[in-house]
Amino acid sequence: MHATLLIALYAFAGAAVTGLVGAAVLRLIRRRSLTASLAVVAAVAVLAMLAGTLAVAWAMFLSPHDLSVVTTVVAMAAVVSLATALLLGRWVVARSRELAVAARSFGDDGGYAAPAVPGTAELDALSRELAATSARLAASRERERALETSRRELVAWISHDLRTPLAGLRAMSEALEDGVAADPDRYLRQIRAEVERLNDMVGDLFELSRIHAGTLALAPARISLYDLVGDALAGADPLAREQGVRLVGDAVAAVPVEVDGKEMSRVLGNLLVNAIRRTPADGTVAVAAERSADGVVLSVTDGCGGIPEEDLPRVFDTGWRGTHARTPPAGAGLGLAIVRGIVEAHRGRATVRNIPGGCRFEVTLPLAEA
Repeated sequence: MHATLLIALYAFAGAAVTGLVGAAVLRLIRRRSLTASLAVVAAVAVLAMLAGTLAVAWAMFLSPHDLSVVTTVVAMAAVVSLATALLLGRWVVARSRELAVAARSFGDDGGYAAPAVPGTAELDALSRELAATSARLAASRERERALETSRRELVAWISHDLRTPLAGLRAMSEALEDGVAADPDRYLRQIRAEVERLNDMVGDLFELSRIHAGTLALAPARISLYDLVGDALAGADPLAREQGVRLVGDAVAAVPVEVDGKEMSRVLGNLLVNAIRRTPADGTVAVAAERSADGVVLSVTDGCGGIPEEDLPRVFDTGWRGTHARTPPAGAGLGLAIVRGIVEAHRGRATVRNIPGGCRFEVTLPLAEA
C-alpha cells in the first residue's frame, strides 16, 4: 500500500508540472487558433503521462530497457494524439470560418444561409440563433422601410392638404381686405370652416405624435359598450344624414369594458366617419359589439365596396389613403393610424377584412374584470 501511494505521488507530481506548463502556454496562445489550443491540450495529456512515468521510473530504478519501451509507447501515443488534435482543430476552424462567412450577409441586407456541412452541436446551436436573428433583422428592416415610406407619404400629403386651404384662406382674406368680396359673411363662414378643418388636422397630428412617442396618457374607467356606442352614433348622425347613409346600432350588447372613454370615443368616431364617407348614399353603416373568446369585439361595417387585397395590410399605416377609388374625400390619412395606436395602448388590436359589398373594421378589447 505504501509503495502504491508513493508511485501515485511521483506520477501526480510529474503530471502536475506538465499541466502547469500547459496551462501557461494556453494562456499565452489564448488569442490564437483553436487548432493550436487543441494541439497543446493533446501534448499536455501525453507529456503528463510521460512525465509521470519518468518520475516513477527514476524513483523505482527501472531498467534502461523497460524505460525505453515505456518511452516508445508514449511517443507513439503522442504522435497519434497530436495528429488527431490537429485534424479536429482544422475541421472545427473550417466550420467556424464557414459560419463567419454566412454571418457576414447580415450587413449586406441579405438573409442568413446556414453552412452546408454540419458542425458541432454548439456550432449548430449558434447557426440556429443566427438564423433566428437574421429573420428578426429582416422583419425589422421591412418595418423600417414601411415606416419611412409612410413618413414620406405623410409629409407629401400633409403639405398638399395644407397648401390648398391656406391658399384659399389667403385669397379670401385678401378679398375681404380689399373690399371686393361680394358676400363678406359667406367668406367669413368659409374661412371659419377651413380653420376648423386645419385645427382638426393639427389635433390629429398631435395625437399621433403622442401615440408614437408613447406618451398617450389613459384614464381607464368601467364603461358599458352600449353607452359608448350610443354616444358615438349620436355624434356621427349629422354627417350620416348629410351623406344619406343609415346608421344601425341594434346589435350592441351591454358589455362592460375598462377603457378611457374619451379616447375610445375618438376611436369609434374615426371609424364611423371613415365608414360614412366611404359608403354611397342610401347605404348602411352598422355597429355591433359582442363578447368573444379574446374579450370584446366592437365592429363597424360599411358599404364601401371593399378594399383591394394588396392594400389591406396598409390600412392602419400612417398617411395611408388608399386607391383613387377610395381617396375622395379623404383626410390626411391619420384617422385609422390613430385608431390602431389608441386600441393598442388599451392592450387591444384593430383589424380589417373585406365582406360582400364592403369591409368590416374590428376592434378587440380585453373584457373588464369582475
